[in-house]
Amino acid sequence: MKKRYIIKDRRETVRYPNGAKAEFGFHVLKHLVEQINGIEGIEGTAMQENLVKNTKGLSAVIPKDNDGYCTVYKMDCADGLGLMTVYQVYPGIQLIYNDFEATGCEWEGALGQNILEINHCREGREGSKLLSGSCLYLGEGDMSIHTMDNCASEMAFPLKHYRGISVVINLEIVSEYPPQTLAESGIDILEFKEKFCADGNCFIMRAKDEIEHIFSELYSVPDCLQKPYFKLKVQELLLFLCMVDVTKEKQREMYTSPQVEIVKEIHKKLISNLQERSTIEELSKEFLINTATLKATFKGIYGQPIGTYMKEYRMKQAAVLLRQTKSTIAEIANQVGYENQSKFSTAFRDVLKITPAEYRKQNASE
Repeated sequence: MKKRYIIKDRRETVRYPNGAKAEFGFHVLKHLVEQINGIEGIEGTAMQENLVKNTKGLSAVIPKDNDGYCTVYKMDCADGLGLMTVYQVYPGIQLIYNDFEATGCEWEGALGQNILEINHCREGREGSKLLSGSCLYLGEGDMSIHTMDNCASEMAFPLKHYRGISVVINLEIVSEYPPQTLAESGIDILEFKEKFCADGNCFIMRAKDEIEHIFSELYSVPDCLQKPYFKLKVQELLLFLCMVDVTKEKQREMYTSPQVEIVKEIHKKLISNLQERSTIEELSKEFLINTATLKATFKGIYGQPIGTYMKEYRMKQAAVLLRQTKSTIAEIANQVGYENQSKFSTAFRDVLKITPAEYRKQNASE
């Protein structure tokens, strides 16, 4: 039987009912496979030289034109799906739309030391592990810059949902064949490596208006204007980075691999039994981790304090049960860790901006 997949439009903004952003899992996955279904019949016979071809689980390569300008790569990840749409904007510069409903993506093979990757997180969270063993995470609106050879061969998506843009730059090629504006400005692209990635570092810029201005418009470009618009935006990005004073940018905290692995185990324990409510002190003693380190690392990985994260997680699971089962609201409340139905209803409304009864009524047909 032929597999059917889902992937939503790489640039379409997802609208959540009643502003309930937390409830993305069910609705996003419905959009996700529809896009792949529409392109799966196209057989890709050629793959342009690009880093995406080393991705594990690569299951389809779909050229979208005859000149290699745009190619779609479909990934079957260990626990979900991924779509990377690659545009060859300039010689040595690729713009990639990343769209994942999975907790991670791996690749194989060595990557060049003179290849720079600029990542912008639009939705979800994205994590990388440096060769030093340090782990860093991007939240919505954040941007990172690193050399491809300085990262372990895996990207992590802790929320099992990620949308973002990568700009991959082969510094040697761009130095030899620079875009016109770059050449006229006298900017030496080779200096970007020393400026942002000296001594094996990774540069992170927190969400700010300047980044939002550059990247946000890339998510809504009409197809007929893509080529000239992408060229302008890439040059704008490079000029902006030339003006950045790295010494004035407050860097995000990085976490050690052992800390990250412990907190992932704690996360697994928390979501495996929603009826159990462990305190931070209990978790700290059980997993032998300092309470302050636990709280800071959990927030760094998952983007929220433990209490806030678990409240939203419980409500997402409750929403699934309201849609897919005939259990009473009181029974569902108990299943997600609420003995008091009134407190459950208040929490549900806080997160999804609608009462459980209204939510079930609205989604009765699903």
